[in-house]
Amino acid sequence: MVGNMSQEIPAPVQRALDAIDALDNDAFVAAFAPDGYVNDWGREFRGPDQIRAWSDNELIGKQATFTGTEVSTPGNPLTVLTQVGGNGFNGPSHFTFDVRGDRLASMTITA
Repeated sequence: MVGNMSQEIPAPVQRALDAIDALDNDAFVAAFAPDGYVNDWGREFRGPDQIRAWSDNELIGKQATFTGTEVSTPGNPLTVLTQVGGNGFNGPSHFTFDVRGDRLASMTITA
């Protein structure tokens, strides 16, 4: 982690990142608002059931790891750049989190 990382990252985003680190799909899904969604390179997964199924198949279910995570665009939405590892996609990706209240409205993954 770099510098004051925790101060730059809103609590809902940190909860999602912590859930990924812990491979805890329940906590990951719980970080999202009930109508929240994941946009994975243009494929959208809305609501807790779709988010859980996506994560089972693409993220936590693939033992995804994030290393060298840094905030590339602060604010809301906030974008982090991370090196993704694990048994699925491997390589650098940007994750953009739109925070609404104490939950995530969305998480969008791009190159």
